[in-house]
Amino acid sequence: MTRPTFCVDANICIKLVIEEHDTALAVALWRQWTSQRAIVLAPTLWGYEMVSIVRKQVYRGLLAPDLEHQTLDEILKIPVRQVRPAQLHLRAWSLARRFNRPVAYDAHYLVVAEMADCLFWTTDERLYNSVRHELPWVRWLGQLENSN
Repeated sequence: MTRPTFCVDANICIKLVIEEHDTALAVALWRQWTSQRAIVLAPTLWGYEMVSIVRKQVYRGLLAPDLEHQTLDEILKIPVRQVRPAQLHLRAWSLARRFNRPVAYDAHYLVVAEMADCLFWTTDERLYNSVRHELPWVRWLGQLENSN
């Protein structure tokens, strides 16, 4: 039996360690994947984003400085397989242009999901709304709240 595969953005993973308004949704999704023994993918950009998110939380006073290192350690232990498929950057650029996105970071996640032929889960409602009609494999975390 093939293990299910998903692509996940950094902002869903951060909610597994840092409490936010929709943390419960992210945790429920992650538990479901764990029970399925799913493979979770992200572009190599994921690691850079995780470090930046934690640093920004401390800088903005949302996370105590004495918790920064511990939080980062916990986050970097999340079992996300970071990948860099061939043509990642060019394809991300192409998708960013196609959907008129202001930056191409998020498009890298789209490429990983596209190439792995799997669902991509994001917290970015704007991204979701801009691609959902053409990329039905993109999911927004907020959909889980609306489905309960």
